[in-house]
Amino acid sequence: MVHQYKNNGYNIVLDVNSGSVHVVDDLVYDIIALYETASEDEIAEKLAGKYSPEDIREAYSEIKELVKEECLFTEDIYKDYIFDFKKRPTVVKALCLHIAHDCNLACKYCFAEEGEYHGRRALMSFEVGKKALDFLIANSGSRRNLEVDFFGGEPLMNFDVVKQLVAYGREQEKLHDKQFRFTLTTNGVLLNKEVQEFANKEMANVVLSVDGRKEVHDFMRPFRGGQGSYDYIIPKFKEMAESRNQTNYYVRGTFTHYNTDFASDVLSLADEGFKQISVEPVVAPETEDYAIKASDLPKIMEEYDYLAKEMLKREKEGRGFNFFHFMIDLSGGPCVAKRLSGCGSGTEYLAVTPWGDLYPCHQFVGQEEFLMGNVDEGIVRTDLQEEFKCCNVYAREKCQDCFAKFYCSGGCAANSYNFTGRITDTYDIGCEMMRKRVECAIMLKAAREGEL
Repeated sequence: MVHQYKNNGYNIVLDVNSGSVHVVDDLVYDIIALYETASEDEIAEKLAGKYSPEDIREAYSEIKELVKEECLFTEDIYKDYIFDFKKRPTVVKALCLHIAHDCNLACKYCFAEEGEYHGRRALMSFEVGKKALDFLIANSGSRRNLEVDFFGGEPLMNFDVVKQLVAYGREQEKLHDKQFRFTLTTNGVLLNKEVQEFANKEMANVVLSVDGRKEVHDFMRPFRGGQGSYDYIIPKFKEMAESRNQTNYYVRGTFTHYNTDFASDVLSLADEGFKQISVEPVVAPETEDYAIKASDLPKIMEEYDYLAKEMLKREKEGRGFNFFHFMIDLSGGPCVAKRLSGCGSGTEYLAVTPWGDLYPCHQFVGQEEFLMGNVDEGIVRTDLQEEFKCCNVYAREKCQDCFAKFYCSGGCAANSYNFTGRITDTYDIGCEMMRKRVECAIMLKAAREGEL
């Protein structure tokens, strides 16, 4: 499968199965578009009024050589691999610890219902968290590197337990020859010097929640009393980013139907001095007024293109920054298993509630049909585990002809379930945005690396 497109003056050809990217001239671009459906003579005849016969023959020969070298029109070598992947024993690599089912903000788009997750407000005890870490160690097999995300609600509402669990994890590292990578997501309200120093010592990554421009952020992320939170958190986030030398963190925002001009929010964060930025589309039912609609997509596509061009401009001016959704590795990238199965939710990655229940990921928490077990008994619903193990790009019919399938790995299972009732379907609006992000990311690579 080959995907061709034009972006920012570049003619780009992606060979989907090999991952090879080619930046080509108009002649090669036009021949590739006809290569699978027409012979050399037929192509020469069709393009005769546009290019010389000699140039067509020479370009055709070059394309033929690329095909021979398996850099164009390559076969899918992963179909058989996925069946072997399904047979592998399940190893848990990461936990999302819901350290607090409570929050001090009232974000309008929060899928966690201000931290409650369809249930009750609660804080995780040290004992439950300790059992969760023990469960992770016991189910991690020979894997040495493990990840624990402190999540909420707002995890800093339970900061003492966060500190205790990190200390416990460090003790267990030595006993079991494991290495924990801790991360923290915070809205910044309770961020202070103590938290900053602790995070800089113990957290491999910190996610700072902010939506961009002040008016956008304050509209969607107010305090419970209705007042905006932007002015309160931004100085803290700036200090945190600088204290981490502008690495190993990112500011993460959400854009909605109300700010489809989200590139302005990304650039606003860049103007504030942040170098690691993620602003992602909200995922919400069509009934919500802030939900992204199909009619929003043309504007959103324009914004991604504009953002990519502006990033190149700023890099040349010495004002560059990273945008999370444009960061893809064309030379190495994720391992085959990750390219096929994605985040590993329900198998390698699980979420833990404050009372110790296990769910496939944070977005399934509170949906009782996805309750997999608990930290005392472990995984009880092994049928769910097997179902999620089969959740890959080959299980999704709509992925088969999609050029971006090995970059998004089929998309989010929770989004698929919430929109279609099945974890192996797709969230179509999200797919459209993902394809555009991949195209922009490849264009950026081409521009930065001298057309590859």
